[in-house]
Amino acid sequence: METGQKMAGHREKTGKTGKVWLAGAGPGDAGLLTVKAEKLMERADVIVYDALISAELMSRIPSETEVIYVGKHAGHHPVPQEEINRILVREAKKGKQVLRLKGGDPFVFGRGGEELEALAGAGIPFEVVPGVTSSVAVPAYVGIPVTHRDYTSSFHVITGHARKDGTLRIDFSSLVKLKGTLVFLMSVSSMEQIVNGLLGAGMSPDMPAAVLERGTTARQRSVVATVGTLKAESDRAGIRTPALILVGKVCALSDRLHWAEDRPLGGRQFLLTRPRQNMSALAEQLRGLGAQVIEMPAIRTEVISPNETLREALAGFRQKQQEKWLVFTSPIGVTVFFEQLVKMQMDIRDIFTGSGRVKVGAIGRATAAALEKYALMPDVVPDVYSAEALGERIAGTAVPGGHVLVVRAEKGSEDLLPPLVSAGLSVEDVPLYRTGYEMNPVLREEAASLFRNGEIDAVTFTSASTVRGFVRAMEGAAEDAGSAAQTEETAHAGSAAQTEETVHAGGLDYRQICAVCIGEQTARAAAEYGMHIEISREASTDAMTEKILELFGKNCGKERSPEHAGR
Repeated sequence: METGQKMAGHREKTGKTGKVWLAGAGPGDAGLLTVKAEKLMERADVIVYDALISAELMSRIPSETEVIYVGKHAGHHPVPQEEINRILVREAKKGKQVLRLKGGDPFVFGRGGEELEALAGAGIPFEVVPGVTSSVAVPAYVGIPVTHRDYTSSFHVITGHARKDGTLRIDFSSLVKLKGTLVFLMSVSSMEQIVNGLLGAGMSPDMPAAVLERGTTARQRSVVATVGTLKAESDRAGIRTPALILVGKVCALSDRLHWAEDRPLGGRQFLLTRPRQNMSALAEQLRGLGAQVIEMPAIRTEVISPNETLREALAGFRQKQQEKWLVFTSPIGVTVFFEQLVKMQMDIRDIFTGSGRVKVGAIGRATAAALEKYALMPDVVPDVYSAEALGERIAGTAVPGGHVLVVRAEKGSEDLLPPLVSAGLSVEDVPLYRTGYEMNPVLREEAASLFRNGEIDAVTFTSASTVRGFVRAMEGAAEDAGSAAQTEETAHAGSAAQTEETVHAGGLDYRQICAVCIGEQTARAAAEYGMHIEISREASTDAMTEKILELFGKNCGKERSPEHAGR
């Protein structure tokens, strides 16, 4: 985004007009976001978004991107359409790349045409990126095809939004005669009028019908009934917006064709904390099992560059005559290390073909996998994912008098070094990067709301830093002026003792959060806040997925624990 921001500044100085992309975000499942819309989210200067944009989608917006919320709910329009039009024109005239992100498809009752008219009138260039419309996707996620040659050859999308006087502008007689599938969007508040209008136009009260709430998301629900009973059944289930009404014989197919909730993690939603630079393999695994995943960068790594300390340490490392160890404590550390070698124009052969034998240590399987990408197979990977276990394994393996070069975060765990020193090894601890804590106010507020409503089943943590970063984000702690992150040292200060304040910090009761942790050290950090702790059997993405399936998966031989029931 830094490049995009620089470009925007250049356009403002030259007085050139920016551009607006009107894009559909789909009905909620991030997997239904188009490739083009996803790329625009990454490079836009400002994103103007609606209420129907899911937290999963919001988590993909870079934290540096300016966002403007213009959401509208049924009967409540805090930002009038005319003001939205003015916002788009105003931001584009500043020379910005503006992404107008709308739920579903912008031209299917999304008032996208009105916004383009305003842009065209102001001479603002624009493009349209169609989105997956809820009128087709939501029925598909509950196993209802809107067309089927044995039932109907057409489907019709109708707005169920009532006019200001409460009436509907719908020709029910014509709709009934079509004998097609009827999809009523924005229709829950008008359900009684819709079913009465259809019945009054001659539709059989036994015609299958359904109301589908929050379709394609982890919390989707459906009620399948008949036109005559739909209102009563919907009220009994407590169906709320956003939802759509579906009428037609195809609704009866849901009993046989449902699939979304049947997936191992269908209906579950997880929040994953991770470093910003990490591409989350865990997220993809969970999504593949049917879960909805919110990725919340809790920490960021700030590379120390130029790094003269590293240069000097490596120069001395090559000259050591005794056994030598190169030790890594995170996948990010591996990546940064090799990037720095390239920047310093230092050949890897100079390190591994110098005097003395070089061995490599990795804190866990993920770090080992990162090293294997560079054709380095670690000599030591402890069974337990912790700095202390790594130190003890190396201490028990290394030849006394050997030299250990640890390359890691500036504020690394203090548990790693004592076993090495006690074993008579000389140790050099070189920082590669600093760990800071991120706070995305928009995502934080959305996540806090989901926690309060019991809509997040668990949070995953891959380090003690991600625990503290998550807590600071949820607390909304103030940042230093001009700084995007707090240091780990500052964040950790005073956090060791569990108090009533720590378990209720930020308006959340952390005791209600299920924390799935990658190891004991991470679990200890989560326990400081009273979280319910679950630990994967080993430090790997596969093991964390296995633990989540054990806790929340269908047909896995274990019911959810009582303290998490109904969340």
